[in-house]
Amino acid sequence: MFQGRRLLIATKHKKERVIGPLVEKALGVSCFVTQNFDSDVLGTFTGEVDRKHDPITTARQKCLMAMEMTDCDLGIASEGSFGQHPSLFFVNADEEFLIFIDKKNNLEIISRELSAETNFDGREIQTEEGLFDFANSVGFPSHGLILRKGREENTEIFKGITDEKQLVEVFRKLHQKYGSLYVETDMRALYNPTRMGVIEVATKKLLDKISSLCPQCRMPGFGITDAKSGLKCSLCGSPTRSTLSYIRQCLHCHYFEEEIFPHKKTEEDPMYCDFCNP
Repeated sequence: MFQGRRLLIATKHKKERVIGPLVEKALGVSCFVTQNFDSDVLGTFTGEVDRKHDPITTARQKCLMAMEMTDCDLGIASEGSFGQHPSLFFVNADEEFLIFIDKKNNLEIISRELSAETNFDGREIQTEEGLFDFANSVGFPSHGLILRKGREENTEIFKGITDEKQLVEVFRKLHQKYGSLYVETDMRALYNPTRMGVIEVATKKLLDKISSLCPQCRMPGFGITDAKSGLKCSLCGSPTRSTLSYIRQCLHCHYFEEEIFPHKKTEEDPMYCDFCNP
């Protein structure tokens, strides 16, 4: 279905470095990027352009825009979000979505990776000592930094700083003007190897999903679309919030299967029961 076709990776931040080799090996395609595509029109991490839609919609828009520009019918795009982990307190997370679109075969396949492996952070600083304390804590210079007047200020922003000399020069320039400034991690993939690693994991998940064929129509992308809670408590028998089953569905013919006890557990520990441990 994909062998020998050209596949566009819709990115301006060098994501093809991790996505391309994996996809070419797995699908037998020839990957390429276009230098004319500016994904920043759909939103920037630093806030100059607000992202108007959720990550999946944005990734879809990104992919389709780039495919139309290049007249290509096969494409991949990704979109990331950063913030507090939904279930781990005081831990930041990187949530990456990848979308695979094949117009020729009317396919759209999505993967997601939520990872606590991220250096996403920012801090208000007044001194060079504070600057380098932060820089050392987030992996500078292998990971880029951004300096600006304030956290919500979008006028004077210096991005992609990976050189100590440049870091000091920009700091002194802003410090002389404002007395304090805001330093943050540059979360664009080409300046953030840790994020690249998460994108790589999401790519492998996407390829696993593409290689999973529907038992009925044999189209790619047969994967988990829903999870049902309700695993019974081993003490009182009440349904808990833990996963009872996964629903796998084909988005092409809508055939589905339900996998009961996907984690090989038929009962849940009472510590996770809202009745036994409210």
